[in-house]
Amino acid sequence: LLMGGAQRAHMSLGKSTMLVEAKAITDAAAKLGTEFAQAVELIMEMSNTGKKLIFCGIGKSGHIARKLSTTFMSAGISCIFLHASEAIHGDLGIYKPGDVTIVLSKSGSSEEIVRLLPMIKGFESKVIAIIGRRDSPLGNAADIVLDASVEKEGDILNLLPTASASVALALGDALASAVISATGFTSQEFARYHPGGQLGRNLLLTVGDVMQKLDKISCFTAKHTLKDAVVGMTQFSVGAACIVDDDNVLIGIVTDGDVRRLLSKKEVVLDLPLSECMTTSPLSVNPELQIREALRLMEDRPSEISVMPVIEKTSHKLLGLIRVHDIHQANFS
Repeated sequence: LLMGGAQRAHMSLGKSTMLVEAKAITDAAAKLGTEFAQAVELIMEMSNTGKKLIFCGIGKSGHIARKLSTTFMSAGISCIFLHASEAIHGDLGIYKPGDVTIVLSKSGSSEEIVRLLPMIKGFESKVIAIIGRRDSPLGNAADIVLDASVEKEGDILNLLPTASASVALALGDALASAVISATGFTSQEFARYHPGGQLGRNLLLTVGDVMQKLDKISCFTAKHTLKDAVVGMTQFSVGAACIVDDDNVLIGIVTDGDVRRLLSKKEVVLDLPLSECMTTSPLSVNPELQIREALRLMEDRPSEISVMPVIEKTSHKLLGLIRVHDIHQANFS
């Protein structure tokens, strides 16, 4: 379809906004100094002493602060989000002496933030400010200041918090990344905090936990016919039949796709022996492999596959079959 003038204008403005935000993040990265390292060390010291990290903000900065609090929680850091306007109505009870506060603000002079600062200090809480204006009440009161200033916002009015919000988020993410690296946080620990999500399942579960076992798949010898395999594949409906020798060692596989391709090329194929139909030495995995690695093997290839045989590591005896569907539907039991 031909692109109209209005469509071109929309695309141009979209690209312009994204490029402004990208440049703002690049500029912020170039300005990182020793204060960033000090912030990382302060968070680590806080975590090592059993204290917590409190993210605080209001408006759009509050939304970014809330997101960052969940990022740090994903990294095993004890933290919470404190809404600046709710804080003075009882929510300050979350504070314990020694907690660290990260305050996000574009102007550094929001009334709710300024009003809150003496109270935060009263709880002996060090303040890290991610701020758009260093020379401001928040900038002057903070113990550590991270510069989140931008030359301009991404919108044509230079009003919407686009580039400034992106920079604040990027600085917070950079802090989280540095803390993770410094503490030696592992993928296994990450999985422990994400047991209900696909990421956690991919890290915690192995192929052996989710595979279809021998009694749920079709297995044949090379002497069986394609018709036998089709009947077996229909019975178990796992998308493939595995071919084994007399010792149950995997020697080949026939998939639904193989059957369709054979039927499209020849008039009579159902009576062919599987030795003439199967894919020999198919890609296979061991049951100890994490399911995320199995998924990578199945998808990160020129032609994706949806099933893989599972074999014993040393004997190559067939143990079962794993499907992409099994990985995505995996649950803890």
